[in-house]
Order: sequence, then C-alpha cells, then structure tokens
Amino acid sequence: MFRLEARPQPSRFWIAVTPILAVIATMIAGGLMFAVLGKDPLASIRMIFWDPLMGEYAFYYRGQLLTKAGPLILIAIGLSIGFRAGIWNIGAEGQYIIGAICGAGVALAAYPVQAWYIFPLMVLAGGLGGWAWGMIPAILRNRFGTNEILVSLMLVYVAQHLLSSMALGLMRNPEGMGFPGSRNLQQYPSAANPELIAGTGIHWGVVAAFLSVIVAYVFMSRHMTGFQIRLMGESPRAATFAGVIPKRVVTFTLGLSGALAGLAGLFEVSGPAGQITIDFASGYGFTAIIVAFLGRLHPIGIMLGGLLMALTYVGGNLVQQQAGLPAAAIQAFQGMLLFFLLAFDLLSAYRVRLVKREHR
Repeated sequence: MFRLEARPQPSRFWIAVTPILAVIATMIAGGLMFAVLGKDPLASIRMIFWDPLMGEYAFYYRGQLLTKAGPLILIAIGLSIGFRAGIWNIGAEGQYIIGAICGAGVALAAYPVQAWYIFPLMVLAGGLGGWAWGMIPAILRNRFGTNEILVSLMLVYVAQHLLSSMALGLMRNPEGMGFPGSRNLQQYPSAANPELIAGTGIHWGVVAAFLSVIVAYVFMSRHMTGFQIRLMGESPRAATFAGVIPKRVVTFTLGLSGALAGLAGLFEVSGPAGQITIDFASGYGFTAIIVAFLGRLHPIGIMLGGLLMALTYVGGNLVQQQAGLPAAAIQAFQGMLLFFLLAFDLLSAYRVRLVKREHR
C-alpha cells in the first residue's frame, strides 16, 4: 500500500517540474475529453498549442496572444502578492468589472470633449474603482473578522448585476437604437486604447502588465514590505514578533490586487472590448487565479503562465471555429490545468512511500 510522508523541506525539484507535468497531464486528459466528444484529440491539441504560434495565420494569433495575456498577468500579479501573505482574494473578477465601469464612466461623462488628460483620468478612475471594491473585504475582515474569500467572491455577483444595470441604463448609448451597451470607446480618440504597434496586440494594458512583473519582482525581493508579506505567509506568528501588523498587510494586499484588477478592466474596456456590455465580464479574474498558481506566485513564472493561459484562450477559440468544440469543453480544459497543478503540487511537500500491508 502507499502512504504519504511529509518532507522535512519542500522539494525544489518537484516545485520546478510540477507546472510542466501539469501541462502534460492536461494535454492527455483534455485529449481524452475531446475524443469522447467525437473530435480528433491530436488535431485539437495541435490547434490549441501549435497553430496559434506556428500555423498559417500565426502572425495574427501572436498579436491576440499578447492581448489576452495582458489582463491575466496584471490581475495575477496583484493576486499573487496577497496569496504570498495568506490573504485570498477570489473576487478579482468583480474588481475587474468595477474598474471598467469607473474608467468608462469618466470617458462617457467627458464625451465628446477631445483632450489629452481624459485617458489618464480613466486610468486613475479604473485603478481607484478596483481598489475601492477590494477594500470592502479588507475592511470587513479587519473590523469584523469576516472571511475575505466569501466576501470577495460574493461581490463578484454584485458587480455583475451592476454591470448589467449600467449597460441597460445609465451608460446605454443614446444613439444605439435601444440596444444595451455603452458608446464604443474605440471611436472616441481621447478615450481609446489602440495598439501601439499595429498588428502586435500591444496596447497600454500589455505594457502595464509587463511593467508590473518587473515592479513586483523588485518589490517582493528587495523591499521591506515585500519581506513582511512573505514572512506573514510563511509564519504569521513570527511575523507578529517581527513587528508586522496583519491588518495593514490585509489592507495593502487586497487594495493592491483590487487596483491592478481594476486597471486590467479599464485597459480592456478602452481597448479590445471597446464598450460596457452585459457580457463584458470575461472570466479573466478567475482565470488569473490559475495563472498565479501556475507561475508559483513568482512574477516571472506568472508572466510565463499568463502567456500559456492566453494560448489556451486563442487556441481554444481556434478549435471552436475549426473543429466545432463547445466553449464549455475549453473551459473544462483550462480548469484541468489548475486541478493537475494542485494534484502534482502535493509531491513537493510529501513523498510517496510503498509500505507492506500487515497481515493479521
């Protein structure tokens, strides 16, 4: 029989190879799922992972890759800092939505004024909107001891209802023939977030995402606050003796993760999405949780994990169009990645021992 035996120290080998094994296992399990659905598993996996990078229209899909990776990386960086402290913000999707609403609100309130300062004000409003939404679970945890997981998650549904209300009411385009949705911000030059280099998919949101990787790396490895955050996650009692104030860490990490998620929403609504709509919520806030863990909560790993997850988005859309796979199958495929990641991660803390069964 097999028995799990705790390791004295986490295995660096398994920590390093776990993401690779998780990707391989996801390909195998996903291929089996595609076969059950009556699709060619090898062709489907090739469309997801190979064609967007090396296929006939790879140049176009590579641009889409960066567009999809930008918000995932930006949100995941914020989440990872909180996760390193043992503070679990599961509601980044709601903060993403609120950031988009606040940023778009500035643009729509200023329309049709043309001025250079409108987009910077939108960026400020988007970040503050996400920060404010993230501060709700922070305040409730610090004041009443509530669970930030439940509060942040429930606030996602509040944000989704608010999004629908805005798309159908206050922000609805008065020239939109009664259809839900705001004005298209891409047609409002002062509020648009277009590609900086045509055909590459790089806009200000992508730039912000990669800058956040650099800043987070320096912050977590060189700054005293980053050290306090890591210490609180590894040993809360030792952190208290070292003078770390847990409530301040809770406030900082939930506010930061909310602000970055809000910025991701703002860059998305002013760029690729273009407008506030009922279905603006894309699931980036939830997918970013997978990205954070796939990257081992390390900024460089998160960047690579975000690019990989973006590849499943782009490849998933491609396989839906060419092979007729349902969207739910692609979502399940992405979910498998987190499942196998957590499953293999067990081996970094435990080793499997084969022991003989005692006969009575």
